This record gives sequence, structure tokens and C-alpha cells, in this order.
Amino acid sequence: MATPELNPHVPARYDTAGVDLASVDGVLSTTRSVRLRLDLEREVPQDLVLDCIDIAEQGPGGGNQASRRWLLIRDPAQRQAIGEMYDSVVGAFMRQGRDATAGTGHPMEQVMKSASHLAEHLAEVPVIVIPCVWGVHDDSGKPGLFDSVLQSAWSFCLAARARGMATAWTTAILNKEDELRELLGIPDGVTPVALLPLAFAKGTEFGAVPRRRANEIAYVDGWGRTWEQRGNEATARAIGEGPGATFELDIDASPERLWEIVSDINVGANFSEEFVRAEWAPGYDGPALGAKFIGHNQHPAIGEWNIDLTITECEPNVLFGWATGETEDVAGARWRYEIDHLHGQRSRLRHTVRLGPGPSGLSAAIEAMPDKEPRIVSRRQSEHLANMERCVEGIKALAEGNT
Repeated sequence: MATPELNPHVPARYDTAGVDLASVDGVLSTTRSVRLRLDLEREVPQDLVLDCIDIAEQGPGGGNQASRRWLLIRDPAQRQAIGEMYDSVVGAFMRQGRDATAGTGHPMEQVMKSASHLAEHLAEVPVIVIPCVWGVHDDSGKPGLFDSVLQSAWSFCLAARARGMATAWTTAILNKEDELRELLGIPDGVTPVALLPLAFAKGTEFGAVPRRRANEIAYVDGWGRTWEQRGNEATARAIGEGPGATFELDIDASPERLWEIVSDINVGANFSEEFVRAEWAPGYDGPALGAKFIGHNQHPAIGEWNIDLTITECEPNVLFGWATGETEDVAGARWRYEIDHLHGQRSRLRHTVRLGPGPSGLSAAIEAMPDKEPRIVSRRQSEHLANMERCVEGIKALAEGNT
């Protein structure tokens, strides 16, 4: 295979010693699908688009093969045809969602509004970019093909953002792949992977959006093992760094149904090998912020014990959390159920625990054997993960009516 010549539009070397991290992180944090703020009137220079592709082509690919190809659609008739295809796939659904959520404050209200806008105006976007790759996926379930193009397609979006342009990552058009191939002459053996509307952005202010923190979704040395503090990987992990555990599962049930189950302080007793039962403390009779209850527990190495608990998070259909003691900042452990509504009657239930910062039976064991602290913490994480898995699996069965 011939070695491609070095692209003269991309410097052969970059000096990264003085990289402006604030600017780099700003681009990375604020590049997302833009629909309502695409400037449909302003022309996008071709050389600017090609500059973005030059940057994107620096991305890695399987076997280091130059297999990516980029379709740039400017022709009004072709854009109109693509717009009609796209609208026929998702337009009616987006407009229905837009009309149903308008003025409701629903989390998807703005998304449906902007998505329906794009479906109605895609043909007016100055440039439609379709990244493609030589190859056909073998349906093996392995990446194998898309790992040679997706990262570069996203690099294109980042490069566009850095130059004042905006994109929207869409794939619905692939439901009309045969029609798209015929319209654009895409040959057999080449796979289109996305459709990126490209235009200058209206305005330059784009902020980051709420996302889960890294220490909630980064698992260390095994699935589900979390650490509240970032710590130093060169040293043994300690209780003071907030060890924890997470188990989550998709469930065919509405948030309302899951809330009904997880807000029952005794539900875990049906499945856990450690939690036995609970009752409300005097003066409290149901889930509410600040409500108190008493938990009864057992452990082969510890025996039986009771503990005072306080509800610290209580948002119906979304979040239910509790902690040992009066407040989270002195708790020996903090627990929560989080309900993410996916779509329709389907939700994701996430069960988490954070150990510390206050004293607990675990800290007593560490004080007795300080040289074994990492091992004690790791064992406790494993025990919690096992019981949390039993609880979430049991809740799934209850919610789906399988028990």
C-alpha cells in the first residue's frame, strides 16, 4: 500500500508544552448536538470544512489503514432529498414529542423542540457531512469497523466547534440507507456511519451541561468499585478516600413503579443477606426528607446490630437516599437509589453506597488492624456489591411482576 503524503495543511509537529488547557477543555466540554442555533443563512467556506477533515484524519484507525471517506453535501436538491428522508424517519415522532412536552417543564421538552426543528430544516443547513468507512460490519457484536471512523467523526465535530461552527450527531438517516446510497452513489463495501449537519453557530456562548461526576461512573480495579476522593494511585487506598460501590440495572417499569418499591424502607430485607428489617423512628411514618428510621442488621463476623438512619435525599420518582447518623457529613455510610427514566415504561435503577467519612464498624476493624486497611476496605466493597446486586435484581423482579 502506498504511503500517503504528509498533508501540508496540517503541521508536522505540534509543541504541546504550552497548550492552553482551558481552551482545549472548553471545546471538549461544550461540543454537543446543536440544532436550534444552526445559522441557516451563513455560508460555510469549503476550505474551513476541509481543515476540519484534515484534523479529523489524524485520529487513529484499525490497522492504521486510511479507510475513512467524507461526503460533503452542498447541492440544494440533494440536501432537500436528504431532508425529506430524515423527516420521514423521525419527523412525526419529534413533532409529537415537541407538542406533548411544550410548556410542561419535562426534561425532554427542549430536546424534542430542537430535534423537531432540525427535522423540519435539515435541507436548509449549508453543509451536510456524512463520514463513511471502507468496510461492512460483520454483525459479530464486536467494534471491528466503527472503531476506525467514529473517533475521527467526533474529532471533526470538535474541530468545527473550535472554528465557531456547530454540528449535530444524527444517525436516523441510516434507516434509509438504501435510498441514501442510491442518491449519493455510495458504493457497496462502504458504510456511512452518521449524518452531521454543519453550520456556523448563532452566538458563541455554549456551556457545559450536567453530567455524572467521574468518581460516580469510574470504577477502579473491578466493576462497581468507586472512590469519592481522587486519591493517589501510587498509594494504597484508604477509608478516608470514600470507598463505595454501585450496581445498576435496566428495568421494564416506570419511575413511578420503581419509586413505590425503593421508597419502602423494608424492601432490601427481602433480598439482602445483611439487612434484616427496619422501622420508622418515633414520630415518623413515611419517606420524607429528614425522616428517621432504625435499621436492623447482621453479619457473620460482627453479629447483630441496630443503627439510626436519616433520609437525606427524597425526590419522588427520581432519588431516595439515606445515611447513618444525622447528616451526610458525619455519616459512616450513605446509601441511595437513583431512577433514570429511559423511555416509555423502561427505567434504569442505580443503587450506590459511599463509606465514611464518619466512624462505623468498618473503621473500628481498620483501627484494630491498620496494616490490613486496603484488604478490609476491598472486602467490604465486595460484600456491599453482592448484596446490592441481590436487592436490585429483586426489585427488578417485583417491578416487572415476576414474583
